[in-house]
Amino acid sequence: MSEDPLARYNRILDGTSEPRYLESKRKTADVDLNADTATLWAAHEEALRHSDDHGEPSLLDLKIELASRMLRRCSLCERACGVNRIDGEVGHCGVSETRISSEFLHLGEEPDLVPSHTIFFSGCTFDCVFCQNWDISTRPDSGMCVVPVTLAEVIERKASQTGTQAEGRWGGSARNVNWVGGDPTSHISFILETLRVCSARTPQIWNSNMYLTEPTLRLLEGVIDVYLTDFKYGNDDCARRLSNVENYTDTIRRNHKTAKSNAEIIIRHLVLPSHIDCCTKPILSWIADNLSGVRVNVMAQYRPAHRAREHPDISRPLKSSEYREAEAFAEDLGLDLCD
Repeated sequence: MSEDPLARYNRILDGTSEPRYLESKRKTADVDLNADTATLWAAHEEALRHSDDHGEPSLLDLKIELASRMLRRCSLCERACGVNRIDGEVGHCGVSETRISSEFLHLGEEPDLVPSHTIFFSGCTFDCVFCQNWDISTRPDSGMCVVPVTLAEVIERKASQTGTQAEGRWGGSARNVNWVGGDPTSHISFILETLRVCSARTPQIWNSNMYLTEPTLRLLEGVIDVYLTDFKYGNDDCARRLSNVENYTDTIRRNHKTAKSNAEIIIRHLVLPSHIDCCTKPILSWIADNLSGVRVNVMAQYRPAHRAREHPDISRPLKSSEYREAEAFAEDLGLDLCD
């Protein structure tokens, strides 16, 4: 029998391991936070791998300082707009201050994650013409502003609640915290600050399009337990036309390899109509060749939302025959598919 691709996640749930973000709060970063950025990054790499516990500043403190500096010339995603978000400038995602569109116990995620405390941020780094959350992703000024300590209290409460209080549908606590959007990348500084004042012993899920820069992904190392990724396209042309992003393939492949090297992964692929040969099969083949020990969710939920009807190839629902072809292809590759 193959090794459980979510073995560590399950150990956190049964109490034999702890979430990585709690470890990062104990690790000492042997550096003055006023040092130059290159010195901070060197200390960050050292603290990730060789760190004593319970000193100041912590590794998480160091990550927060580095994230703040990245906001001064924003380079969190591969667009690298370079705007000063600390002073209120906005880049392509439109995000200035963090706004939360909604948060709740989600019962519709993958079985291993349910019930998942999903926190939906406004704004996104992509412009997907078929976005099913377009009302969130295209409206970065919508939603509610909260301070990190308030959100941390909500996380702790939902991690420990019992009985029939959870959304009136499920009597129990959240199995994880699921950072999503839109996309959470634009909000990493706020997320890290929330975790600094949080104590919930729940795994942290990064639910993202994975269009992050390499430094941003380094900030997540030692914090995120499971990457719940969205692998959309098998080529750059489709990515450019349908999501308005450049250099998609190299970026997403690089980031999946990096994520796999430091955490566990569930990869989502939404099967698009007419895109079996150009996207689905190349993606699944690449996963089989490059990412052993990951779980894959081949998804059939596509519907022509937002501006999809402006694009003939995706202007209709997915055919059942297309999904069966995609699923059979994944099975033939021997991928570990979600139930």
